[in-house]
Amino acid sequence: MRADSVVRSTCPYCGVGCQVDLSVAGGRIFRVEAPFAVAPNFGRLCVKGRFGTDYVHHPGRLTAPLIRREPQAPGRRASAAGPDDWREASWDEALDLVARRLLALRDRHGPDCITANACAKASNEDNYLLQKFMRAVVGTNNIDHCTRLCHAASVVGLQMAVGSSAMSNAIAEMKDLECFIVTGSNTAENHPVIATFLKQAVRRNGARLIVIDPRETEMCRFASLWLRHRPGSDVALFTAMAHVIVGEGLYDADFVERRTEGFAEYLASLEEATPEWAEAITGVPAADIRAAARMYAGAGAAAIYWGMGISQSSHGTDNALSLINLALLCGHVGRPGTGLNPLRGQNNVQGCSDVGGIPGFYTAYRPVSDPAARADFERAWGVPLPTQTGLTTTEMVDGILTGGVRAWYVMGENPLMSEPNLNHARHALEQLEFFVAQDIFFNETNRYADVILPAAGFAEKDGTYTNSDRRIQRGRRAVEPPGLARPDWAIVADLARRALALQGRDAAGWDYPDAEAIWEELRRVTPEMYGVTYGRLEREGGVHWPCPDLDHPGSPFLFEESFPRGRAMLWPVSYSATSEQTDAEYPFALNTGRVLYHWHGGTLTRASALEQIWPECTVELHPGDAARLGLATGDWVEVASRRGAITARLLVTGRSPEGVVFIPFHFAEAAANMLTDDRLDTRAKIPDYKVCSVRVARAAAPAPGASALPLTERGAIKDPLAR
Repeated sequence: MRADSVVRSTCPYCGVGCQVDLSVAGGRIFRVEAPFAVAPNFGRLCVKGRFGTDYVHHPGRLTAPLIRREPQAPGRRASAAGPDDWREASWDEALDLVARRLLALRDRHGPDCITANACAKASNEDNYLLQKFMRAVVGTNNIDHCTRLCHAASVVGLQMAVGSSAMSNAIAEMKDLECFIVTGSNTAENHPVIATFLKQAVRRNGARLIVIDPRETEMCRFASLWLRHRPGSDVALFTAMAHVIVGEGLYDADFVERRTEGFAEYLASLEEATPEWAEAITGVPAADIRAAARMYAGAGAAAIYWGMGISQSSHGTDNALSLINLALLCGHVGRPGTGLNPLRGQNNVQGCSDVGGIPGFYTAYRPVSDPAARADFERAWGVPLPTQTGLTTTEMVDGILTGGVRAWYVMGENPLMSEPNLNHARHALEQLEFFVAQDIFFNETNRYADVILPAAGFAEKDGTYTNSDRRIQRGRRAVEPPGLARPDWAIVADLARRALALQGRDAAGWDYPDAEAIWEELRRVTPEMYGVTYGRLEREGGVHWPCPDLDHPGSPFLFEESFPRGRAMLWPVSYSATSEQTDAEYPFALNTGRVLYHWHGGTLTRASALEQIWPECTVELHPGDAARLGLATGDWVEVASRRGAITARLLVTGRSPEGVVFIPFHFAEAAANMLTDDRLDTRAKIPDYKVCSVRVARAAAPAPGASALPLTERGAIKDPLAR
């Protein structure tokens, strides 16, 4: 087919930020390719980027504002039974209703009764305006997004140790690595393009890879060492590695002396953390722990990459701190091929936090509690701003149940797939007085909404996105939005103007002609991004922030000469078993994650061609456990925790060790988060998604239609690592 146009944009999936060329004919995208010689993917593209963007044209897209026919009372809010529960409305009617209801609740209960979720899939401009709306129009810092549910512990740990919360080194450095650790990351399935660079470092350069993960992933095939520790024992393992590094004099004494503090206290905390002590906790042989420590410390340059297997834990901050301690001990930071690199799960989860979509910070992580920062934004926005840190996503759910939260504005998120302990989250949602959802599809959450606002997808609007390594890149409009759908920023700006008019306040500052005008305001209030303009992005493709002026080259790697907090802090960390433990009633440990062909809550990929490849949930169980239970691949099983139960097909595989069950979280009909534990990391307020206790038993097949395809035709019931 001949293209009418080819539009360069940014892939809408993971945090790699792959550049894509969208071929368009007749108003539809018919081919997606990766441009060569263009960072960060250099012609590489995974199956989701290449074949998973056809959801843009799915017939189920929201095309008009919708208002619930029957008002929903708190405590009796129910999921819509079907399309007849809604009626189409004009934008004027829908946004006037939202503005009136939000202001009425604010006037009765105060601004902090209103909360909002920003969106890690939306652009920087979209998210900047939503946080500005909540702070400058509503008057609350109650804004958060899914970073709370994925890398909040990494953010907190990095802020505590070095004063910065982003990936420190560039993706472009990966192919030249000398030594690196991958832990808590199924990189080949969650970040496939990054995995190709890491594999290249091993195959072409002879780089030494240490994989630390309870589950066998494809990266284990490329590893010099694979440490298969027990779920939840990360701190014990990393602390024992530090014990070896210090005890054998392998640490960088000069770096520690010049650039860190707290070494004496940290050293004392390591005294009992021998590899033999860690072996009893982790199951990893002491000799392997020593070998990993020597390999990492002995390299001239070494990097650490981690995923949500580290952060999604009730001790996630300690997990992150123990990794950061290793890098600081060895001086493996501040140079190419080194660094502290959390791999972000969504296309703009980094950017959403960068532009203020979190409750404690304005753009570039300036605290809302800092009078100087607050004064700067008050001058820029022309209004007094709230001083108290807002609620996190998890606190919003609990706040509904205590009566403190009355209204929730959710932009592009699906809490009834992403929250832990979904029965608890659903019960909270039913208590809301007013609920607004802004999205591109119906999903499990917005079926409870009073008003649904149809948004434009990634290929239907202009804007910028920031990938895992802080590279700001353009997204460009390639096709028209369906029906009356609008870009998220345009919806929020229109709502703000109406709310301000109802209050008799000046709305002139909310007249944005396009996304570039929003970016211009954003960079003026954000010195770290001031040097990045749309014109520069057109010329250069992408720029890493910090970039304080127009002549600055950007910052592919950080901390060459100093840390934002001055000296980096070595934090003593102690192992503790804070996760839910297995017992006779619930003898298996549950681990959750993703599969190659799907992403996040499945809202996008399950509306794409990829649904035909992996159409249903599978429960991974070790062959030894399956034999004891008399189960085989393809059997229906019930997996139950203390919080709920699901039914799904069994996949017998050695990828997970005995006693561990793995379930992907993409499938609403067997939602893994029905089972997960809502206990939190006390510092990061992130739930413990990665370890909870469950039982497994044979189950009857669900009602007809539960299985997407006959067993003999389904690609899902195969072991991806079967040799």
